Amino acid sequence: MTLRYTLRQLEYFVAVGTYGSIAAASARVNVSSPSISAAVAQLEEEFGLSLFVRKHAQGLSLTKAGVRMMEQSQKILREADLLNNMAGEISGNVQGPMAIGCLATFAQFVMPKVRRAFEGKYPDVRITQFEMNQTEIFSHIRRAALDIALSYDLDIPADLTFVPLVELPPYVLVGEDHPLAEKAELTVQQLRDHDMVLLDLPMSGEYFLSFFTKAGIKPQIAERTRDMAVMRSLVANGYGYSIANVRPLSSQSPDGERLVFIPLVGDVRQMRMGLVMARGADSTSTAKAFIAHCREQISANGVPGIRIGRRGDDIGNGAAMQDATDA
Repeated sequence: MTLRYTLRQLEYFVAVGTYGSIAAASARVNVSSPSISAAVAQLEEEFGLSLFVRKHAQGLSLTKAGVRMMEQSQKILREADLLNNMAGEISGNVQGPMAIGCLATFAQFVMPKVRRAFEGKYPDVRITQFEMNQTEIFSHIRRAALDIALSYDLDIPADLTFVPLVELPPYVLVGEDHPLAEKAELTVQQLRDHDMVLLDLPMSGEYFLSFFTKAGIKPQIAERTRDMAVMRSLVANGYGYSIANVRPLSSQSPDGERLVFIPLVGDVRQMRMGLVMARGADSTSTAKAFIAHCREQISANGVPGIRIGRRGDDIGNGAAMQDATDA
Protein backbone atom coordinates (compact mmCIF):
# COMPACT_ATOMS: atom_id res chain seq x y z
CA MET A 1 0.00 0.00 0.00
CA THR A 2 1.34 3.41 -0.98
CA LEU A 3 1.32 6.03 1.77
CA ARG A 4 -0.33 9.25 0.64
CA TYR A 5 0.51 11.39 3.66
CA THR A 6 3.74 12.80 5.04
CA LEU A 7 5.30 13.22 8.45
CA ARG A 8 5.00 16.97 7.98
CA GLN A 9 1.24 16.67 7.53
CA LEU A 10 1.03 14.60 10.71
CA GLU A 11 3.12 17.21 12.53
CA TYR A 12 0.71 19.99 11.48
CA PHE A 13 -2.32 17.85 12.42
CA VAL A 14 -0.88 17.19 15.91
CA ALA A 15 -0.12 20.90 16.34
CA VAL A 16 -3.72 21.84 15.55
CA GLY A 17 -5.02 19.14 17.88
CA THR A 18 -2.71 20.34 20.65
CA TYR A 19 -3.33 24.08 20.39
CA GLY A 20 -6.97 24.06 19.28
CA SER A 21 -6.83 26.30 16.24
CA ILE A 22 -5.11 26.75 12.88
CA ALA A 23 -3.78 30.16 13.94
CA ALA A 24 -2.25 28.90 17.20
CA ALA A 25 -0.66 25.93 15.44
CA SER A 26 0.68 28.26 12.75
CA ALA A 27 2.36 30.46 15.38
CA ARG A 28 3.86 27.47 17.17
CA VAL A 29 5.34 25.63 14.16
CA ASN A 30 6.10 28.85 12.24
CA VAL A 31 4.20 27.81 9.11
CA SER A 32 1.45 29.75 7.34
CA SER A 33 -2.17 29.04 8.30
CA PRO A 34 -3.18 28.07 4.73
CA SER A 35 -0.42 25.44 4.63
CA ILE A 36 -1.59 23.90 7.89
CA SER A 37 -5.24 24.04 6.86
CA ALA A 38 -4.40 22.34 3.56
CA ALA A 39 -2.42 19.60 5.34
CA VAL A 40 -5.34 18.81 7.65
CA ALA A 41 -7.80 18.77 4.74
CA GLN A 42 -5.53 16.40 2.80
CA LEU A 43 -5.30 14.05 5.77
CA GLU A 44 -9.08 14.03 6.20
CA GLU A 45 -9.50 13.21 2.52
CA GLU A 46 -6.86 10.47 2.63
CA PHE A 47 -8.23 8.86 5.81
CA GLY A 48 -11.86 9.39 4.85
CA LEU A 49 -12.51 10.79 8.34
CA SER A 50 -13.49 14.08 9.91
CA LEU A 51 -10.67 14.85 12.32
CA PHE A 52 -12.03 18.08 13.77
CA VAL A 53 -15.31 19.70 14.70
CA ARG A 54 -15.17 23.29 13.52
CA LYS A 55 -16.91 25.65 15.96
CA HIS A 56 -17.42 29.27 14.95
CA ALA A 57 -15.27 31.62 17.08
CA GLN A 58 -14.22 28.67 19.29
CA GLY A 59 -11.50 27.08 17.21
CA LEU A 60 -11.31 23.36 16.48
CA SER A 61 -11.92 20.32 18.68
CA LEU A 62 -10.97 16.75 17.87
CA THR A 63 -13.66 14.28 16.91
CA LYS A 64 -13.57 10.81 18.50
CA ALA A 65 -11.83 9.57 15.39
CA GLY A 66 -9.50 12.56 15.53
CA VAL A 67 -8.46 11.73 19.10
CA ARG A 68 -7.47 8.19 18.08
CA MET A 69 -5.70 9.37 14.94
CA MET A 70 -3.79 12.03 16.88
CA GLU A 71 -2.59 9.48 19.44
CA GLN A 72 -1.27 7.26 16.65
CA SER A 73 0.22 10.24 14.81
CA GLN A 74 2.15 11.21 17.94
CA LYS A 75 3.53 7.68 18.17
CA ILE A 76 4.60 7.79 14.52
CA LEU A 77 6.32 11.15 14.99
CA ARG A 78 8.13 9.90 18.09
CA GLU A 79 9.34 6.85 16.19
CA ALA A 80 10.47 9.07 13.34
CA ASP A 81 12.45 11.18 15.83
CA LEU A 82 14.05 8.02 17.22
CA LEU A 83 15.03 6.97 13.71
CA ASN A 84 16.54 10.39 13.10
CA ASN A 85 18.40 10.25 16.41
CA MET A 86 19.72 6.81 15.53
CA ALA A 87 21.08 8.18 12.28
CA GLY A 88 22.74 10.96 14.23
CA GLU A 89 24.28 8.48 16.65
CA ILE A 90 25.64 6.34 13.82
CA SER A 91 27.05 9.32 11.95
CA GLY A 92 28.08 11.23 15.09
CA ASN A 93 26.18 14.29 13.88
CA VAL A 94 24.18 16.63 16.14
CA GLN A 95 20.95 16.99 14.22
CA GLY A 96 17.18 16.63 14.14
CA PRO A 97 14.22 18.09 16.03
CA MET A 98 14.47 18.98 19.71
CA ALA A 99 11.60 20.11 21.96
CA ILE A 100 12.97 22.23 24.81
CA GLY A 101 10.94 23.46 27.77
CA CYS A 102 11.81 26.32 30.07
CA LEU A 103 10.33 27.44 33.39
CA ALA A 104 8.18 30.48 32.66
CA THR A 105 9.67 32.55 35.50
CA PHE A 106 13.02 32.98 33.74
CA ALA A 107 12.38 31.87 30.14
CA GLN A 108 12.31 35.46 28.88
CA PHE A 109 15.74 36.23 30.35
CA VAL A 110 17.74 33.05 29.80
CA MET A 111 16.36 30.88 27.01
CA PRO A 112 16.67 33.09 23.89
CA LYS A 113 20.45 33.58 24.21
CA VAL A 114 21.10 29.97 25.21
CA ARG A 115 19.03 28.73 22.27
CA ARG A 116 20.53 31.12 19.72
CA ALA A 117 24.09 30.17 20.67
CA PHE A 118 23.26 26.45 20.44
CA GLU A 119 21.62 26.81 17.03
CA GLY A 120 24.66 28.75 15.88
CA LYS A 121 26.88 25.80 16.81
CA TYR A 122 24.54 23.13 15.45
CA PRO A 123 22.48 24.45 12.51
CA ASP A 124 21.06 20.99 11.73
CA VAL A 125 19.10 20.95 15.01
CA ARG A 126 15.50 22.23 14.79
CA ILE A 127 14.38 23.53 18.18
CA THR A 128 10.81 24.03 19.32
CA GLN A 129 10.61 26.05 22.55
CA PHE A 130 7.90 25.91 25.23
CA GLU A 131 7.40 28.06 28.36
CA MET A 132 5.71 26.18 31.22
CA ASN A 133 5.32 25.89 34.96
CA GLN A 134 7.03 23.07 36.84
CA THR A 135 4.04 20.72 36.86
CA GLU A 136 3.58 21.11 33.10
CA ILE A 137 7.27 20.43 32.51
CA PHE A 138 7.11 17.11 34.38
CA SER A 139 3.95 16.07 32.52
CA HIS A 140 5.32 16.92 29.07
CA ILE A 141 8.63 15.13 29.69
CA ARG A 142 6.81 11.99 30.78
CA ARG A 143 4.65 12.10 27.62
CA ALA A 144 7.79 12.61 25.48
CA ALA A 145 6.38 15.95 24.34
CA LEU A 146 9.61 17.53 25.64
CA ASP A 147 13.12 16.20 25.19
CA ILE A 148 14.64 18.33 27.94
CA ALA A 149 13.77 21.40 30.04
CA LEU A 150 15.62 24.17 31.83
CA SER A 151 14.12 24.58 35.28
CA TYR A 152 14.69 24.54 39.04
CA ASP A 153 15.26 21.60 41.40
CA LEU A 154 11.70 21.93 42.73
CA ASP A 155 10.27 18.55 43.78
CA ILE A 156 11.97 16.60 40.98
CA PRO A 157 10.20 13.22 40.73
CA ALA A 158 12.22 10.05 41.19
CA ASP A 159 11.57 8.92 37.61
CA LEU A 160 13.16 12.05 36.12
CA THR A 161 16.79 13.18 36.02
CA PHE A 162 18.05 16.62 37.12
CA VAL A 163 21.43 18.00 36.01
CA PRO A 164 22.39 20.98 38.24
CA LEU A 165 24.01 24.00 36.63
CA VAL A 166 24.04 26.95 39.06
CA GLU A 167 22.69 27.99 42.47
CA LEU A 168 20.59 31.16 42.67
CA PRO A 169 19.98 32.87 46.03
CA PRO A 170 16.59 34.43 46.89
CA TYR A 171 16.08 38.20 46.72
CA VAL A 172 13.44 40.49 48.14
CA LEU A 173 12.06 42.89 45.52
CA VAL A 174 10.66 46.25 46.62
CA GLY A 175 9.81 49.56 44.97
CA GLU A 176 12.34 52.36 45.46
CA ASP A 177 9.99 54.15 47.92
CA HIS A 178 9.33 51.07 50.06
CA PRO A 179 10.30 51.37 53.77
CA LEU A 180 12.76 48.50 53.35
CA ALA A 181 14.42 49.84 50.21
CA GLU A 182 17.54 51.11 52.02
CA LYS A 183 18.33 47.80 53.71
CA ALA A 184 21.53 46.01 52.68
CA GLU A 185 19.96 42.64 53.42
CA LEU A 186 16.74 41.29 54.89
CA THR A 187 15.49 38.36 56.95
CA VAL A 188 12.06 36.76 56.85
CA GLN A 189 11.35 38.27 60.28
CA GLN A 190 11.78 41.78 58.86
CA LEU A 191 9.09 41.08 56.26
CA ARG A 192 6.47 40.11 58.85
CA ASP A 193 4.59 43.43 58.93
CA HIS A 194 4.71 44.24 55.21
CA ASP A 195 2.36 43.28 52.37
CA MET A 196 3.54 40.56 50.01
CA VAL A 197 2.99 40.07 46.27
CA LEU A 198 3.25 36.30 45.87
CA LEU A 199 4.45 34.75 42.60
CA ASP A 200 1.89 31.97 42.88
CA LEU A 201 3.02 29.33 40.40
CA PRO A 202 2.83 25.59 41.11
CA MET A 203 5.71 24.60 43.42
CA SER A 204 7.31 28.07 43.18
CA GLY A 205 4.70 29.58 45.49
CA GLU A 206 5.20 26.75 48.00
CA TYR A 207 8.96 27.33 47.88
CA PHE A 208 8.66 31.03 48.76
CA LEU A 209 6.11 30.39 51.51
CA SER A 210 8.32 27.69 53.04
CA PHE A 211 10.67 30.43 54.29
CA PHE A 212 7.88 31.81 56.46
CA THR A 213 6.61 28.42 57.59
CA LYS A 214 10.08 27.46 58.78
CA ALA A 215 10.31 30.73 60.74
CA GLY A 216 6.83 30.30 62.24
CA ILE A 217 5.58 33.46 60.51
CA LYS A 218 2.43 34.03 58.47
CA PRO A 219 3.10 36.39 55.54
CA GLN A 220 0.64 39.16 54.73
CA ILE A 221 -0.25 38.17 51.15
CA ALA A 222 -1.89 41.21 49.55
CA GLU A 223 -1.65 40.15 45.88
CA ARG A 224 -1.13 36.92 43.97
CA THR A 225 -0.07 36.54 40.34
CA ARG A 226 1.20 33.75 38.12
CA ASP A 227 3.10 36.15 35.85
CA MET A 228 6.64 37.31 36.66
CA ALA A 229 6.25 40.56 34.72
CA VAL A 230 2.98 41.42 36.51
CA MET A 231 4.62 40.67 39.87
CA ARG A 232 7.49 43.04 39.11
CA SER A 233 5.15 45.86 38.11
CA LEU A 234 2.92 45.38 41.16
CA VAL A 235 5.97 45.58 43.43
CA ALA A 236 7.39 48.63 41.66
CA ASN A 237 4.05 50.41 42.04
CA GLY A 238 3.88 49.92 45.78
CA TYR A 239 1.61 46.90 46.24
CA GLY A 240 4.15 45.13 48.44
CA TYR A 241 7.39 43.20 48.34
CA SER A 242 7.99 39.92 46.55
CA ILE A 243 10.65 37.22 46.50
CA ALA A 244 12.43 35.76 43.48
CA ASN A 245 15.65 33.93 42.66
CA VAL A 246 16.11 35.61 39.30
CA ARG A 247 17.62 39.07 39.22
CA PRO A 248 17.46 40.47 35.66
CA LEU A 249 20.13 42.77 34.27
CA SER A 250 17.66 45.67 34.35
CA SER A 251 16.25 47.03 37.62
CA GLN A 252 13.22 48.47 35.82
CA SER A 253 9.79 46.90 36.00
CA PRO A 254 7.98 46.25 32.69
CA ASP A 255 6.11 49.57 33.08
CA GLY A 256 9.32 51.55 33.61
CA GLU A 257 9.31 51.94 37.40
CA ARG A 258 12.38 51.22 39.54
CA LEU A 259 12.95 48.08 41.58
CA VAL A 260 15.36 47.40 44.42
CA PHE A 261 16.76 43.88 44.90
CA ILE A 262 17.84 43.01 48.46
CA PRO A 263 19.46 39.69 49.44
CA LEU A 264 17.25 37.53 51.66
CA VAL A 265 19.47 35.97 54.33
CA GLY A 266 18.99 33.45 57.12
CA ASP A 267 17.61 29.92 56.92
CA VAL A 268 16.48 30.14 53.27
CA ARG A 269 17.29 27.55 50.62
CA GLN A 270 18.95 28.65 47.41
CA MET A 271 17.39 27.43 44.19
CA ARG A 272 19.38 25.32 41.74
CA MET A 273 18.84 25.96 38.05
CA GLY A 274 19.45 22.95 35.87
CA LEU A 275 18.17 20.55 33.24
CA VAL A 276 15.26 18.13 33.71
CA MET A 277 14.84 15.09 31.47
CA ALA A 278 13.62 11.51 31.41
CA ARG A 279 16.05 8.83 32.50
CA GLY A 280 18.32 7.88 29.62
CA ALA A 281 17.35 10.95 27.59
CA ASP A 282 20.96 12.16 27.72
CA SER A 283 22.17 9.27 25.55
CA THR A 284 21.74 10.91 22.13
CA SER A 285 24.38 13.08 20.49
CA THR A 286 22.00 16.04 20.36
CA ALA A 287 21.05 15.83 24.03
CA LYS A 288 24.69 15.43 25.07
CA ALA A 289 25.61 18.49 23.00
CA PHE A 290 22.82 20.56 24.54
CA ILE A 291 23.78 19.57 28.08
CA ALA A 292 27.42 20.47 27.42
CA HIS A 293 26.33 23.76 25.86
CA CYS A 294 24.21 24.66 28.90
CA ARG A 295 27.11 23.87 31.22
CA GLU A 296 29.19 26.37 29.26
CA GLN A 297 26.48 29.03 29.16
CA ILE A 298 25.01 28.67 32.67
CA SER A 299 27.38 28.51 35.63
CA ALA A 300 28.53 30.42 38.70
CA ASN A 301 30.57 32.58 36.31
CA GLY A 302 27.40 33.92 34.70
CA VAL A 303 23.92 33.22 33.37
CA PRO A 304 22.61 34.89 30.18
CA GLY A 305 20.12 37.63 30.99
CA ILE A 306 20.44 37.63 34.79
CA ARG A 307 22.90 38.68 37.49
CA ILE A 308 24.73 36.30 39.77
CA GLY A 309 25.83 37.33 43.27
CA ARG A 310 24.46 39.21 46.23
CA ARG A 311 25.28 42.86 45.61
CA GLY A 312 22.64 45.53 46.03
CA ASP A 313 20.51 47.59 43.65
CA ASP A 314 21.80 50.07 41.07
CA ILE A 315 19.91 53.26 41.94
CA GLY A 316 22.73 55.51 43.06
CA ASN A 317 25.19 54.16 45.65
CA GLY A 318 28.68 52.75 45.26
CA ALA A 319 27.49 49.20 44.67
CA ALA A 320 25.13 50.61 42.10
CA MET A 321 27.93 52.05 40.01
CA GLN A 322 29.84 48.77 40.15
CA ASP A 323 26.75 46.82 39.12
CA ALA A 324 26.15 49.17 36.20
CA THR A 325 29.72 48.55 35.04
CA ASP A 326 29.31 44.79 35.34
CA ALA A 327 26.06 44.85 33.37
